[in-house]
Amino acid sequence: MTKVATRFAPSPTGPLHIGGIRTALFNWLYSKNQNGKFFLRVEDTDKERSKDEYKNQIVQDLKWLGINYDGEEYIQSKKIDDHIKVANELLKNGYAYKCYCSNDEIEDQKKRAKQKKIPYIYNREWRDRKESDAPKNVKPAIRFKSKIDGSSILKDLVQGDVEIENNTIEDFIILRNDGTPTYNLSASVDDHQMNMTHIIRGDDHKINTFKQIQIYHAMKWDLPFFAHIPLIHTIEGKKLSKRDKASTLNDYSKIGIMPDALRNYLLRLGWSYKDKEIFSLEESIKYFNLEGIGKSPSKLDIRRILSINEHYIKNIEENELFDHFIEYCKLFKSEIKSNKKEKIEKSLSFLKNKAKTLQDIFNNGQYIIVDEIEFNRDDIKLIDDKAKKVISDFKSQFIKIDQPSREVLESIVNELIESHNTNFKGVGQPLRIALTGSKFGPGIYDIILSLGKEEVDKRLANKILA
Repeated sequence: MTKVATRFAPSPTGPLHIGGIRTALFNWLYSKNQNGKFFLRVEDTDKERSKDEYKNQIVQDLKWLGINYDGEEYIQSKKIDDHIKVANELLKNGYAYKCYCSNDEIEDQKKRAKQKKIPYIYNREWRDRKESDAPKNVKPAIRFKSKIDGSSILKDLVQGDVEIENNTIEDFIILRNDGTPTYNLSASVDDHQMNMTHIIRGDDHKINTFKQIQIYHAMKWDLPFFAHIPLIHTIEGKKLSKRDKASTLNDYSKIGIMPDALRNYLLRLGWSYKDKEIFSLEESIKYFNLEGIGKSPSKLDIRRILSINEHYIKNIEENELFDHFIEYCKLFKSEIKSNKKEKIEKSLSFLKNKAKTLQDIFNNGQYIIVDEIEFNRDDIKLIDDKAKKVISDFKSQFIKIDQPSREVLESIVNELIESHNTNFKGVGQPLRIALTGSKFGPGIYDIILSLGKEEVDKRLANKILA
């Protein structure tokens, strides 16, 4: 039996779309599940829009998500000669023909189709004409001679049998009049040369699949299996585009979504296994199959992504969470000073409590990260004479402590509550504002213990609190 081989074939013309990332994930998981190979093909034949920075970003994005491909990247532009050779072979064997229609003629055909409110299909004007009819000094395009009669059936591993009338498939161009190959030719030749056994991609490629199957048949190549995944829609049910917010991987990583959480979410976006929701990497590979992919579009739900991310933040080992956090800060925030890192690491147990993202942890830990706190304008107004007296009395007691502990702090706070005839908020809120600049934040004991004796003394000595 032939070993399973799949590929992900993005164009390096911009950041990876979330739908493309899911396609890469499904291909990778299927190959791993079947003990096969997964390859990355960079379709860079659009020279004007293709950029190395995007290619490098694609490689980094896949690596960040934990998707590792086999071997080197397959660069499509290096195989152009092979594509042209196949086009000429199809022409020689009568499966293609030269088309001398000008751009104006094609545009006129499209205009007339639009007026009649019917889909445009090239009128096959040059399909059976003689070479002697060809105009001089005009470079022809080469079109594939598509089937005209009957229908074709695609045995799709996700969608089931998909039937199409052959006369709805136009005689598509395989070589432009400048001699460059088109997508359907290049993809077919590459997939054949790469020995792909399964082509798993978005269901917007179905019409391309029917065209590519005809090339396979004409060249007498073994046909791979095809599986078309329903597209991802917005929560409103519209097709997700690159213009939408949260459509690229970078949109998620910069707010602190962790790779395991996003991979888990994308796995479940259109695929299911029993009623299981959270999958480890090993479980993802073990259970993934094409039968579990649904036939309807999935809706991208940022609330669900945040919920899964929160699950990972709360449940992974804190040393692992700390590594993710430091890496996040390097990429999207400023690098944290080494003396602050130690304090953050020790404080993760409570900083993560109200966090759904790594960005939340960064924001929750700002009072530790900064050297000088900035007071919230509205909150500093709460430091009235009564609050200043609470802070002053706390400072007097705190100075006497050598090593702060929760028990000692609770004792001091309880004394202040009694002596000032107030409640816990009456003591905790002024102290929180004094130490963090805001009335919002972690519990007051956690704040004091995380900052340490020296830093607390320094912040309570701020003249604005006197």
